[in-house]
Amino acid sequence: MGTEILLLLVGSVALLLWGVRMVRTGMLRAYGTLLRRALGTASRRRANAFVGGAVAALALQSSTAVAVIIGSFAGQGLVSTSAALAVMLGADVGTSLAAQVLSMDVKWLWSVLLAAGVPLFLSATGERRKGAARLLIGLGLILLALSQMDAATVLLRSSHVVQMVLGTLGAEPVLAFVLATVMTWLVHSSLAFVLLVLSLASSGLIGPELAVALVLGANAGGAAAPVLSLNSAGPAARRVAIGHLIIRGGAAVLALPFAALLGSGLSMLFPTPAVMVAMTHTGFNLFGTMVGMPLIAVIGRMMERWLPDIAVSADMGAPRHLDPTVLDTPVEALACATREAMVLGERVNAMLADSWAAIETGNGQRIRAVELADNAVDRLYEAIKLYIVQASRAEMGEEESARAVEILGFITNLEHIGDILDKNLMELAAKRGRLGLSFSAEGLEELRAFHARIMETMRLCLNVFTTRDMGLARRLFADKSGLRAAERDASQRHFARLREGRAESLETSAIHLDMIRDLKRIHGHLTSVAYPILEAAGELAESRLQAREAGLTPARV
Repeated sequence: MGTEILLLLVGSVALLLWGVRMVRTGMLRAYGTLLRRALGTASRRRANAFVGGAVAALALQSSTAVAVIIGSFAGQGLVSTSAALAVMLGADVGTSLAAQVLSMDVKWLWSVLLAAGVPLFLSATGERRKGAARLLIGLGLILLALSQMDAATVLLRSSHVVQMVLGTLGAEPVLAFVLATVMTWLVHSSLAFVLLVLSLASSGLIGPELAVALVLGANAGGAAAPVLSLNSAGPAARRVAIGHLIIRGGAAVLALPFAALLGSGLSMLFPTPAVMVAMTHTGFNLFGTMVGMPLIAVIGRMMERWLPDIAVSADMGAPRHLDPTVLDTPVEALACATREAMVLGERVNAMLADSWAAIETGNGQRIRAVELADNAVDRLYEAIKLYIVQASRAEMGEEESARAVEILGFITNLEHIGDILDKNLMELAAKRGRLGLSFSAEGLEELRAFHARIMETMRLCLNVFTTRDMGLARRLFADKSGLRAAERDASQRHFARLREGRAESLETSAIHLDMIRDLKRIHGHLTSVAYPILEAAGELAESRLQAREAGLTPARV
């Protein structure tokens, strides 16, 4: 019996956490862009920043989610540290208001919300409608979890072991505070833990003093969670999380010695345990706001001295547009990946342009510059690929999945082009310079024309990826046959010079032909960008082999 009750309680907590997560992801996918824009606009003034943080946290049911968003804004220099801290103080109040709403007698609504949300999700086609459905389902699961949690805690009153453990915690408020802090930090949701405390208090398992200590610990743990979430971010983002921890965690520590006094006073003001816990949570965050708001400028300056901005790196391989706060919204995440993929395309385009000077002169410094550029291309490629993989963990529609594969294919082709330039063409250029060989005037002109043609194809390739225009895609695909003819003509002219016994052509023949071959390989990677666009439109045949049987014609595009 005891095991069944414990499993019911653990399952209820797990369902509660999942419901909170569904509310957050549903809100972000349905209204994430609007929410971020409104939060960014509100952050320009301190009072508006506070209100904006409260509204955002109330909508997302998570101050940690707000911390990640506003931390990203701070990292990009869009908001100051003090304004971001004002947003976080508002977010604390917003989560406490969510607890107030859920403490009311509305648990019976779970069936209504699920009955409305599930059919909407199954029938929805657009991302916004699906997000709204997730929001309804998440709220329904939260209320259902609270109902099951209440049932489990009522049954736990008959357990002597539970009473002994909770009695020990009641006598040791510091231990209860630490335990609540750690558990809240582990689940990354102060709202979920406060709702658990609310359920325990309603069943009579814990008294007012222990409830206050646990609520204070939940607030300290809720402030610690964003520190971990933003640990890998830049100094500006980490300043927000740590400054918020100083304010909220410090206020919790200051209030802990008065837990017994607060518990007895609040229990007299609010005799209903659930209301008392919810009001403790709200009252504490209002207290934190009153203490913290006058200090946010001072704390902001202190954080800026403690965690100064790092000088902007000249690393060309560092991503600029991969915003981690939109990973739960596939449409926005793919838009960020597309922007970064275009940056990668421009980097490879610059490599291709610089490669001609290295080929023509055999200069070691020019060759080394192209090699260093490829190292940056490789790092940026890996960053984009990892970002798309992370974005794909969110549920994607068929169109979004296809676009993700298309972006991956595009950046993979660009990375291969960078490798060809670095490991093949630059090695050939270095070999020619090292041996002191010279192309014939005609051979050099042929290579220049061939390289220029690849540059034109690169520009067309980038335009095709950006616009996905069908006409441009057809032009890019058709360029394959034109390049084959150009390669054939260049090879024939080169062999003619060999027959004539031209010394320069004889000495550089292998290098000349290998360069043409490598440039053609680059061209193949460029033209493949048109394939998914043509294939999606049904214009790409499965095979281009010549049909041999009677009555069949060659497959064409």
